[in-house]
Amino acid sequence: MMRARFEDKILSPEVCAQRIASGDWAGPVVFTNGVFDILHRGHVTYLDQAAQLGATLVVAINTDASARRLGKGPDRPLNNENDRAALLASLACVSAVTFFDEDTPVALIGLLRPDIIVKGGDYDMQVLPETRLVESWGGKAVAIPFEFARSTTALVTKIRQT
Repeated sequence: MMRARFEDKILSPEVCAQRIASGDWAGPVVFTNGVFDILHRGHVTYLDQAAQLGATLVVAINTDASARRLGKGPDRPLNNENDRAALLASLACVSAVTFFDEDTPVALIGLLRPDIIVKGGDYDMQVLPETRLVESWGGKAVAIPFEFARSTTALVTKIRQT
């Protein structure tokens, strides 16, 4: 059976760090993260806008254990980490997908040292430790305002009401 080409974009944090450090990926390197449980229009719009800020977009997803600790519900994530990674990797705007198991991506950001980190518009970038970290090597942190009022939690609630 033929392997899906996008699966080559699902990489370990160490491989991502090596590719960034060696210059294999064009800069600026943009980093974002999230659970991305049920991919929706808000997600893909946000990811495409993030990708336009640089040449390479690395998306880090919470592992299943990390996602469960976020308190979104006992049955979340609905899609496991490998399926979530595959969907994200299939997007043309995404250069690579990796994972983090901690509650925040601070350690991963320190390992990758991206040029730009991006979060959704609901974050105050000035209070995030990720911002201080990326700025320590001359990078920048950007919040992208939500263009579409969508959320996986709202979708799950709607499905359960029907």
